[in-house]
Amino acid sequence: MKKYIFLLAVLCTSQFISAQNESIPEKKFQKGFGKIDFLSIEMPETTIPNEANMGFTGIHYNLMLNDWSYAGLGIYGAVSGARGGFFTLGINAGIKKYFSDTFYIDTGFHFGGGGGAAAPDGGGAFILPHFNLGYNFKDFSVNSGWSYVNFFDDGLIKGHQLNVGLEIPLDYSYANYNVSGDDFDFEGLQKSSWNVNSKKTSLMLHLNNLMIKGDDNNANVQRFNRATIRLAGFEMASYLTKNWFAFLKVDGAFDGIKAGYMDVFLGAGYHLPFNKNRTNILAKFGVGAGGGGGVDSQGGFLIYPDISIEQQVFNAFYLSLNKGYVMSPNSHFYTSSFGVGLKYYVERNGIISDEKSFSKGTFKGLEIITKQDLYINAKRDGNPTEDMQQISVQVNLDLNKNLYVAGQTSFANFGNAGAYAEGIVGFGAKTNPFLNNKTTFFTQVLAGAAGGGDISTGQGFIVKPSAGFSYQLNDALSLRTAAGYVKAKGGDLSSTFINLGITYHLSFLKMN
Repeated sequence: MKKYIFLLAVLCTSQFISAQNESIPEKKFQKGFGKIDFLSIEMPETTIPNEANMGFTGIHYNLMLNDWSYAGLGIYGAVSGARGGFFTLGINAGIKKYFSDTFYIDTGFHFGGGGGAAAPDGGGAFILPHFNLGYNFKDFSVNSGWSYVNFFDDGLIKGHQLNVGLEIPLDYSYANYNVSGDDFDFEGLQKSSWNVNSKKTSLMLHLNNLMIKGDDNNANVQRFNRATIRLAGFEMASYLTKNWFAFLKVDGAFDGIKAGYMDVFLGAGYHLPFNKNRTNILAKFGVGAGGGGGVDSQGGFLIYPDISIEQQVFNAFYLSLNKGYVMSPNSHFYTSSFGVGLKYYVERNGIISDEKSFSKGTFKGLEIITKQDLYINAKRDGNPTEDMQQISVQVNLDLNKNLYVAGQTSFANFGNAGAYAEGIVGFGAKTNPFLNNKTTFFTQVLAGAAGGGDISTGQGFIVKPSAGFSYQLNDALSLRTAAGYVKAKGGDLSSTFINLGITYHLSFLKMN
């Protein structure tokens, strides 16, 4: 009898463990790669006699859709020539086919919008197809070949050129979006495929200030009289080791000078924790592009040395204070940088950490939305009022099943406003899915910096409430549409807008 009781207990225990394992969301893998590329664009002769070529560099992230095709997003900025402050945003699609173990052909296109720096960009819409030959070194690959650029919406920038690129594999693991907000205990996760080392990531929203410096003969000092450019933006960092990290930082001006200044930096830093990990000192160095709003950054290439101190204020939230410089290498554009930010640290997609012990894990929802906006009767400072369109990318991080925090960047691509861009953040709320669990209603309020393209935004601060709904197509994709209103403080922009886009959504495991 004891033997039968023991056997029954074993079977029940096995069934319980099996049920626990089945309840843990499946861990999936997505192949992807980051890319940095460069091309030298021949500029038409307009306001600058014998204008030098514009050095155009891009930062991209692409997902492999299968063994041979990819799609993703990219942002370009001018880094040499005479058009500092020229930026674009767009979507990528292409075919990457190997014909040996190391050599491959990469052909595809980039479609986007943008402009700036008084360049002849028209409405901002452009295409950039390419045909490249690449070589894979295992940990990275390089490619080069032909490309063609055409700002086809009444722009004058077009031509053929060579391009070169560097690619790095950037794969990730994830779970389906429908488990977003679900909690699981540590013991259950230990028996699953999530029982691996966690990866550390930080996200920061910040306000920054650039105090223009230089001698009395400096062009920017003469133009702005040592004004302080006030910026709003975000920074994302991914830790390569316990202390070393890579970061991407994007800022846009909302006060201090006429709207339109923007900068983008990619760099690395060192993280020194003390006070039982409640206080951190970080040293960073970045390179990137910047300009606009009348700032003379020459070709646009900027460097960004910085040091900051952080103090824990609540759980994974830290208050950050920074001091550094944003400048061109020859100090033609030279500013002292200081600011404040709110940073959020995440240990994700694993339950093992040398720094922390965990009690449970929560799956957090993440949405990446690519959309096309239509602003009806967008007011201008000088030109006649007309409709304006822009390509936009928004990222939503779910706080729970019904609330999310959002960041969005947009660049004009139709409507004679090629230099117009936005960088805004805010909060949103959404319903639980209804109508066969496929439809969701949402509302959000975003605010931040915008300017350029003669759009009347004053010094650059806008508020943008909206509401809409999304319809789920499959586990990863949804259609999304919304309508709203955009208002500029200190400017005449006051327009209703509508948009249509597609959402890519997933969940990642956050340990607590």
